[in-house]
Amino acid sequence: MNVTENTVGGLIKELRGAETQLSLGLDIGVGRERLSRYENGRAKVPSDISRTLVSRFDNPKLALTVQHEYTSTGPIYLNGPNVDLHRCSVREKTIEELQEAIDAIKKTSLSKPKDAINPFEKQLMMDTLEEAVEAQTALANFIAVMTDHMSISYTGVWDSHYQYLQKEGYIK
Repeated sequence: MNVTENTVGGLIKELRGAETQLSLGLDIGVGRERLSRYENGRAKVPSDISRTLVSRFDNPKLALTVQHEYTSTGPIYLNGPNVDLHRCSVREKTIEELQEAIDAIKKTSLSKPKDAINPFEKQLMMDTLEEAVEAQTALANFIAVMTDHMSISYTGVWDSHYQYLQKEGYIK
């Protein structure tokens, strides 16, 4: 995954590569000028166009960046100077973060009503949630790195998961 940008617009430009703005714009139903505004950050990419782009490029970093840019929540693709995105390193870090989250969850008691929780217990819950968020970020990056490495469709993995959830009656 040789993508270096951190914004939706920058990623679109980078993923577009040698393809012209006109060509991509025609594919996704926007004009060249509008696409240029998206790429340069002068206009926000609407959600329907974001979905189209995520589907077209099937790039996990774009998907994570879209989610983060539009909701300011959720995992983010790690690209800082201290991250090692080799699949083996990502696997080990994911296992470590998952174990830390499991350990934290096991230490947390959820039997008391919210009003009966003391400040120490509330801090313990905050620590648990932080561990869970770190695990979620690790998993998101694991999925991104592995789908890219194995040339497996990122959107296909999620489509399959959503079909499973629907089949099992977890979603409508």
